[in-house]
This record gives sequence, structure tokens and C-alpha cells, in this order.
Amino acid sequence: MNIDMLIDGILDSYDRYGGINRSEDENFPNRQNVIKILTDLQSLIFPGFKIAEEIRHSNIRYVTGTKVNNIIALLTKEIQKALVYTSLSNKCRSENIENTHCFKLAEQTCVALIENIPEIRRELMLDVQAMVLGDPAAKSPEDVILSYPGLQAILVYRISHFLHTKGVPIIPRIMSEYIHSRTGIDINPGAEIGESFFIDHGTGIVIGETCIIGNNVKIYQGVTLGALSVKKELQNKKRHPTIEDNVTIYAGATILGGDTTIGKGTTIGGNTWITKSIPCNSLVTQENQNEY
Repeated sequence: MNIDMLIDGILDSYDRYGGINRSEDENFPNRQNVIKILTDLQSLIFPGFKIAEEIRHSNIRYVTGTKVNNIIALLTKEIQKALVYTSLSNKCRSENIENTHCFKLAEQTCVALIENIPEIRRELMLDVQAMVLGDPAAKSPEDVILSYPGLQAILVYRISHFLHTKGVPIIPRIMSEYIHSRTGIDINPGAEIGESFFIDHGTGIVIGETCIIGNNVKIYQGVTLGALSVKKELQNKKRHPTIEDNVTIYAGATILGGDTTIGKGTTIGGNTWITKSIPCNSLVTQENQNEY
């Protein structure tokens, strides 16, 4: 068969089935660019830990400024693309809002994210401290920052959640799925997670979009905070559980349902299956879970 005919067949499939990210104005955000931005944000939050770089008192302002400018420039373009792309099927397109307007919204969001970096760092240092205090294997805050996948997942969550709350489409999910592939921890950017959050080990954890988690919560590997039903018509409903303050959930536990609340101070034992609310200060095990 002629090579040109083979190429024509592939090109025809692009037109028939989609799945192509063109380089015109209305293209989809680029995953590689988003990952590059995320790496820059991680190194901005914890300088000298994520990538090999010289960090000294004499150059830290310059290094920080370079990162900030690079993040704003690249992230603005990617958010702009996301806004323009999604506007094809929403009010933005029907009102013919110009591409330049989407650019301004994107730039404002990037600046707001940079302004919020000190607050994100404060929250993350509380998460680090929770891990140091809660895990006998943690030797120091630096040990946690360098090597704990749970912290990496939480870091990306706190960035992607901020963008999610600002109405940025697509990009927060690209970020969360990237770190999911790296750590095995799946946290939807829409979840609401409080301070001093401790993920121990972490592999196999799933935290759904409408989940609400309070302060000082500890979760072990294999925990699912999920929905009782995945029907599409429920997408705008609360589908995932609420976990109140000072709750510990041990490995392999499954907690499902938007009406399910785990009360303050409760401990959920490993490999339990919970679809009903649990009172405060309870101890739930495989043996007694049917009593609740």
C-alpha cells in the first residue's frame, strides 16, 4: 500500500473521531506544559528539594523571581487555552467573549495563585508536621519533604484545588492525575481537605470530588472515600463522605455515600465497609461494623 494512503487513513480518523490537540488558538491545554508548570510550582514551594539547583542567600530572590515569571507566563497560556476550549459549549462562547478576555482571566488567576503560595506553604508545613509527629519512621521535616509520596500528593492537591476553586477547567485534573500516576494516590481537586492532613504510605487511596475532610485526619493506604452510585445525573450532588476532625482511617477501609459522616475523634479499622454515618469518638472494626 502507498504510504500516502496510509497517512490519509490516519488523517481521516482524526476528522472522524477527534482526539487531536491542534496548535490553533482553541486547542486543548498541553499536558507536558502543565507538568512543567507543576514542577516549577513544587520547586517554588520547597526550593532546593524538587530539582537540583543552587539556593543561597545571595541568589534566592533572583531564583524565586525567575520561577514566578516563568510560571505566570506559561500557566497563563494554558489556562487561557482551557477557558477558550470550554467556552465552545457554554455561555462564554454564546456571548462571543473575546480570546483576549480569557487571557485576562487566566492572568488574574495565575497572579492569585502566586499570591496564595505563602498560604499554601503554611498549610503544607502543617501537613509535614503531622507526618513527622504521626509516623515513627519520619526522621525530620526534610525527610518528609524529600521522600514521602503522601506529601507530594497533598502538595499537588493544594495547588490544583486552588485552581479548581477559581473555576479553572481541565488543568487541575491534569495535575491530579499526573501525581496519581506517580504516587498511586488519587485525590480529586474538588475535594475539601482541612489542615494537618496525614497520608501514611498512601498507595491505593481514593478521595472523591465532593468529599469533605476536616483537620488532623490520618488516612492509611488503600482507603476509599467514594460514592455509592456513579450515575451521571448525580454529578452535581454530594456523592462522597464527610470526615470530621481528628479521625483515623486504617488501611483498606471503604467509606461511601454523600450522606455518610464520620464523627470527630473516630477510628475506622482496616478493611471495614461503611455506608452509614458513625457517631463521634467511635471505634469501628470488622467485628462491630454492623452495629452502626
